[in-house]
Amino acid sequence: MNCERDDKMRVIAGTARRIQLKTPAGMETRPTTDRIKETLFNMIQSQLYDCSFLDLFSGSGAIGIEALSRGAEKTVFIDSGIEAIRCVKDNLKKTHLEEKAEVIKGDVLTTLQQLNLKKEHFDIIFMDPPYRCQWEQRVLEVLKCTQLLKKDTMIIVEASLDTDFSYVEQLGYEIRKEKKYKTNKHIFLYKTE
Repeated sequence: MNCERDDKMRVIAGTARRIQLKTPAGMETRPTTDRIKETLFNMIQSQLYDCSFLDLFSGSGAIGIEALSRGAEKTVFIDSGIEAIRCVKDNLKKTHLEEKAEVIKGDVLTTLQQLNLKKEHFDIIFMDPPYRCQWEQRVLEVLKCTQLLKKDTMIIVEASLDTDFSYVEQLGYEIRKEKKYKTNKHIFLYKTE
């Protein structure tokens, strides 16, 4: 499996505006469409400048790269797929944003614990895990036991419309916003404890 150029995938705004991005070939990743990406970033633009951004299950890296292009200070990309990691690195090089990025190939849950040991902190955490596999809940459980979250860290989850988030209060999170699209949704979570 190789990276392929996706004529529909590009950086929307900022320093890397209009640069075409590659996506991993095959069906293992679902790139976020430009329209959904634009809506998302319009909602969080005021929090992006100089923030530390974590892109979990990063696929092509399009979300984390968009954050860097729009003013994030640093983005850490995590994915377990070899081709996904290759695409992220290619896209960072193409957009000239590699100096502000750290790309990690590994299991997301294990890598989160490793980042915690390094005393990393993030302002915004974005995750777009495989749908209907309960990854969202597992990641939130790990995050609540780390110091990766600041008091006002925003966690954004991209999920299928039918994904249940009724458990989040028991884990110590609150949903402050939810944005639904035709086939998926974004949930905006904050830690309450």
